[in-house]
Amino acid sequence: MRVLLVGGGGREHALALGLAGDPAVEALVAAPGNPGIAAVAELREVTPTDPAAVAALAVEVAADLVVIGPEAPLVAGVADAVRAKGIAVFGPSAEAARLEGSKTFAKDVMIAAAVPTARAYTCEDAAAVGRALDEFGAPYVVKDDGLAAGKGVVVTDDRAVAERHAAECGRVVIEEYLSGPEVSLFVVTDGEAAVPLLPAQDFKRVGDGDTGPNTGGMGAYAPLPWAPPNLVDDVMRDVVRPTLAELRRRGTPFAGLLYVGLAITPSGPRVIEFNARFGDPETQVVLALLETPLAGLLHAAATGTLGAHPPLRWRDGAAVTVVVAADGYPAGPRTGDVITGADRAGIIHAGTRRDADGTLRSAGGRVLCGTATGPDLAAARDAAYALVRDVELAGSHHRTDIAAAAVDGRVTIPG
Repeated sequence: MRVLLVGGGGREHALALGLAGDPAVEALVAAPGNPGIAAVAELREVTPTDPAAVAALAVEVAADLVVIGPEAPLVAGVADAVRAKGIAVFGPSAEAARLEGSKTFAKDVMIAAAVPTARAYTCEDAAAVGRALDEFGAPYVVKDDGLAAGKGVVVTDDRAVAERHAAECGRVVIEEYLSGPEVSLFVVTDGEAAVPLLPAQDFKRVGDGDTGPNTGGMGAYAPLPWAPPNLVDDVMRDVVRPTLAELRRRGTPFAGLLYVGLAITPSGPRVIEFNARFGDPETQVVLALLETPLAGLLHAAATGTLGAHPPLRWRDGAAVTVVVAADGYPAGPRTGDVITGADRAGIIHAGTRRDADGTLRSAGGRVLCGTATGPDLAAARDAAYALVRDVELAGSHHRTDIAAAAVDGRVTIPG
């Protein structure tokens, strides 16, 4: 199988490692990729959000499967353009990707499918924002209706901050606050059959103790020792299958990766958001534990044969990833700094570039992450932090509490 992987972040590096490790993959091309991906794939230049350019590249490299990593190309219709060339692609159509591209659309689908979620209003002016904030009260949850690279959500007790974020976004969805620990569940689907992966938990806030602004994610771990034993079955029954059925009813079946972001509330799981692709950095830990060959799984979803795919196999133990962020992230990350200590197994590249002389430099806000497995969560956590400690990047920062509460048994479900 010849595979083209679209994207160049940490999620794509994790996908590249999984794809390259599948014996069925004879050639892996990544576009545009990054210096970490270059170790396992041929890199090609392309604008990921240009449907015609990606489709042409897929034809040029004779791809049997195209895997689209980020959300922006999906919303732009890249999967549609590749499918029009007769090439199997893992990723939903532009219409189905509206689940992530518009939070209003996602809410409409959830309501129609009777999916448990927060009450919400779409607001386009200050008066509507004020009424919604009055009704729900603090903590205020204000979400940019469109794509915002994981940073369009503000959760705050400060009404002025909430109002300012709404004004900056223009069109927002304001929701009631959902209490309880958060869970990310990835579901591979061909539109009919649906296969859940291991639940994971990520850490959105930039600082220890969940302080500071939201980011694209500062770390993650899997599995979740505190999760209710029936969590995945309940979410598949109450959320995933009704959502897929509603999208089929609308004539826009969703095939690819359905990301279900959940809050485990006293009343049970409630959907916070849907995404149309693998989450970053949860992908790093989930794929580190997946023993089933990745390319075969994604190809089955892309070709409508997922129902015949064998059950997934998982490695024993746990995985933890810790993100190293650039100075100034998330407000205004500094780039161009030299990185040393990153060319080792377990280091996932997210925002890096390499000079002609081989010097590795920062090229984004989330620069890289240390991803490690272990026989248990504590061992995996220790190994991930050992990787991070050996990386040198001026002014960089990382959270020191990734998975700490889970290791110490401090994660509780309110009730």
